[in-house]
Amino acid sequence: MERKKIVHALDTPYSAVEWPHISQDDQDTILELLCQLLAPIGAHRESFITPSKGKRKRVKKANNPAGSGTEKPVEPIPPSPPISAHVDVGLSVISRGLQAMSREEDNSPSGPSPSSTKNTTKTESKTPQPPPPIAEPGSRTRPPPYSIVFVARSGQSSAFHCHFPQMVALASQTQQPTNSSPDPAIRLVGFSRACEDRLSAALGVPRVSSVALRAGAESSGPEGVPQARGLVESVRERVAPVDVAWLREEGGVGKRKGGFLETRIEAVPTKVGVKKVKAK
Repeated sequence: MERKKIVHALDTPYSAVEWPHISQDDQDTILELLCQLLAPIGAHRESFITPSKGKRKRVKKANNPAGSGTEKPVEPIPPSPPISAHVDVGLSVISRGLQAMSREEDNSPSGPSPSSTKNTTKTESKTPQPPPPIAEPGSRTRPPPYSIVFVARSGQSSAFHCHFPQMVALASQTQQPTNSSPDPAIRLVGFSRACEDRLSAALGVPRVSSVALRAGAESSGPEGVPQARGLVESVRERVAPVDVAWLREEGGVGKRKGGFLETRIEAVPTKVGVKKVKAK
């Protein structure tokens, strides 16, 4: 007769969040449109921005100030393409942007951040604080929301991008539909094939793993970003919003029921092996 024992295992009460499913043909189409949109940024960097040659040359130039007078005068650099103002590049920058969008206080133009409120509460009893500056008409206290987040999932550990589905879903919950943007949900596009080289060449930077696009009416007027209209429409037709079951059950950001979710404790019957007898 087999001997069994009960082994208890702890599990999270939240279900796993999956990336939106995108066919490989749709991924190739979206990548091609994205590279075409980012190409002017890379062309501007290649034509007018000199790549850094490291600290050694700066030290040599500082030690030889006499030769600096023979150099040609630096010509003014033309302004960057308009699309560069609507693009964020890099894991840290995009993560901070999604975090700012996820905060309920940021949903109002004058809402303070939690950190600033905390600091004010600590110091208000000690020293009087000046009144907050009055916001000028048309000024923004927070950047416009993202429309699409692109992530190159291939070739890197999942630890670098596994948080994007949850953060995109939370940030989408805080956005309100408007006449120009009836569907404010942020789309998350994960490229399964290696595409870092194409993105790097399009942007003119050594490495690129994630790109975020701000193409809504909040970023450039009622018509959005004309250059990105084709890309945004194509992505919204092919990619579904991120679905988080436990967030939907809780009611979304700002509507949480506040119920306590118990830790899952699974009781798994396990077979007990035969005890080995040591030879004397």
